[in-house]
Amino acid sequence: MIKIQEAVIVEGKYDKIKLSNFIDGLIITTDGFGIFKNKEKQALIRHLADTRGILIMTDSDGAGFVIRNFLKGVVPQNKIKHAYIPDIQGKEKRKDKPSKEGTLGVEGIPEDILCNAISRSGAHCQLTEGRAKAPQEITKADLFEYGLTGGENSSQMRDKLKKELKLPHNLTSNSLLAILNCIMTKEELETIMTRIG
Repeated sequence: MIKIQEAVIVEGKYDKIKLSNFIDGLIITTDGFGIFKNKEKQALIRHLADTRGILIMTDSDGAGFVIRNFLKGVVPQNKIKHAYIPDIQGKEKRKDKPSKEGTLGVEGIPEDILCNAISRSGAHCQLTEGRAKAPQEITKADLFEYGLTGGENSSQMRDKLKKELKLPHNLTSNSLLAILNCIMTKEELETIMTRIG
C-alpha cells in the first residue's frame, strides 16, 4: 500500500476503485465534467488543498487535461501536485470500444505505472504493510446527537459548524455529512462540537 498525505483527485468512480486497491488515503472524484458546475465539490477540493494538499491524476486524453486545467484555476498552484499517466493504446475491460483517443484512462493503466507516476509527482507518500484501520464513520445519528439535524436550532448549529470549517453556507445535511467524512474523524467532530456547541 502507498499512504498518501494529499487528497487524490480522479475523474470517475472506476478510477477511484482502481486506486483504492493500493492507495491508503483520501480519493475524490470530479464526476468527469460535473466538477464544472458542482460548487460544493469545488469548495471541498479547495478545503482539502488548504488542509492537506491535492494530487491530481486525470486521464491523459483531452478531457483529462481540461479537467486538470479547470482544477488549476480553482486551487492555488502551490497546493497542487500532478501525477501524469502515459499514453497507452487500448481499452478498459468494462468498455465495448476504446475511448475517442484510443488510450487507456487511469482505471486501465497497470498498477506499477500508476505507482511510478505518483512517486514522480512529489506527493508526500510512503509504503506501508497494509491499509491503516479506517476511522469510525460519522453517521446521520451523530449529526442528530450533536444537534445538527432534527432539532429546533439545527440549522443554526450547522451554520456555526460550516463557518468554523470554512465550508460553503448552502450545503444540504447530506452533503455536509459526506464532506465531514472526507475531512475529519468522528472524534475530531466531537471535539469541534464541544467547543462550538
